[in-house]
Amino acid sequence: DTTAPPDRTTPMTIVSAVWIDLNSTSYMEMDNTTTTLPTTTLSAEQKKHKELVEENLEVGVMFASKAFVQLIANPFVGRLTNSIGYSIPMFCGFVIMFVSTVIFAFGQSYSVLFAARALQGIGSSCSSVSGMGMLADRYTDDKERGNAMGIALGGLALGVLIGPPFGGFMYQFVGKTAPFLVLACLALVDGCLLTLILQPEVVKNDEPPPSLKALISDPYILVCSGAITFANMGIAMLEPSLPLHMMDKMGSERWELGAAFLPASISYLLGTNLFGPLGHKMGRWKAALVGLAVIGGALILVPLATRPAQLIIPMAGLGFAIGMVDSSMMPELGNLVDLRHSSVYGGVYAIGDVAFCLGFAIGPALSGTLVKEFGFQKMLWGVALLCFAYCPLLNLLKDPPIKTDQERAEQEHFVYGEKTKVKYTNYEEENGSGQVFYDGQPGTGR
Repeated sequence: DTTAPPDRTTPMTIVSAVWIDLNSTSYMEMDNTTTTLPTTTLSAEQKKHKELVEENLEVGVMFASKAFVQLIANPFVGRLTNSIGYSIPMFCGFVIMFVSTVIFAFGQSYSVLFAARALQGIGSSCSSVSGMGMLADRYTDDKERGNAMGIALGGLALGVLIGPPFGGFMYQFVGKTAPFLVLACLALVDGCLLTLILQPEVVKNDEPPPSLKALISDPYILVCSGAITFANMGIAMLEPSLPLHMMDKMGSERWELGAAFLPASISYLLGTNLFGPLGHKMGRWKAALVGLAVIGGALILVPLATRPAQLIIPMAGLGFAIGMVDSSMMPELGNLVDLRHSSVYGGVYAIGDVAFCLGFAIGPALSGTLVKEFGFQKMLWGVALLCFAYCPLLNLLKDPPIKTDQERAEQEHFVYGEKTKVKYTNYEEENGSGQVFYDGQPGTGR
């Protein structure tokens, strides 16, 4: 499905490549160390532990760079889709993703990889905002919209599911360049399919879009966006820190690093496809509330695992619950715009993607520092408490009030408390004649 936003999350093939690349020196040193005294072994282990803790920060910052750039680009892309439609920005997103993936394939230094990762943020912004906005525009029925977005998010999960084992296998047996060249070819093919099927062209919307200020000031949209942020913050913190924690505390093999995320990816795929339609039946606010609670419980259990096999259940629960929240709140954003604003979706899905990016920007950027200062366990338990604390706010989405056309007009024309000239017509019941008023003062119709 070319409308799915597969590039919104951090591509997990990068995970395997970067982790192994950054830690190759540590592996070789450990393998080549001949231990005759206990102190020698202890010294090597301490050195490896120190390197892994330091690399938490480097990997986390590089992961977060994409989300930070995407966060900045989203409002501009949302405004662009309101002006020219969804197909052209989506096509540009695939082109940018192709270029950035090729740079990843041949990049050798940290600075080049960092720049390629940041460039991916622009491409992801174009594809995700356009993709979700197009789905909301094409599927106007709330139930059908939920089903469509569930399938789109399921496509995202499929990419995350295939990424870790594919990236690890290709890196180890073919080379670092191979997985990125394959991904670049897939992006190129997807761009060609988009050109053939959607035929990108400028499509101007006759209905005036809601202003970004009006959307941001809507408390119901903010609650919905906050749920997306907190739901994804936990997994965002785990992406750079869990593999390093596994190497440090569990002595995990390279293939186990990517495999640790497989239960979350599989269950996310199930969660998004189940709660696309199911969220409409049980209430999207309720599905998101339960999902956040399950996320909190899973984050408490993850640091208690002492072997890779013990991560299966909490990671599966985490992925399933994130799927519940994402597949419930993304359609709810479109529903809130329909109820309380005008049915133009670029702006609201720019906000939704900003909320997602906040989780994936704050999480990796802070994870290295938090692990260093407080430890892996306390970091995840803190995020779990935040998820539990946010749950009651989702009750506000149970029955959001509908704004009348006059209320919508007043909201759009009141800026910082100053009233602009809005034209109203007062019709008399007896003869049907009308007088035009400007700001409450009668005048002649012009």
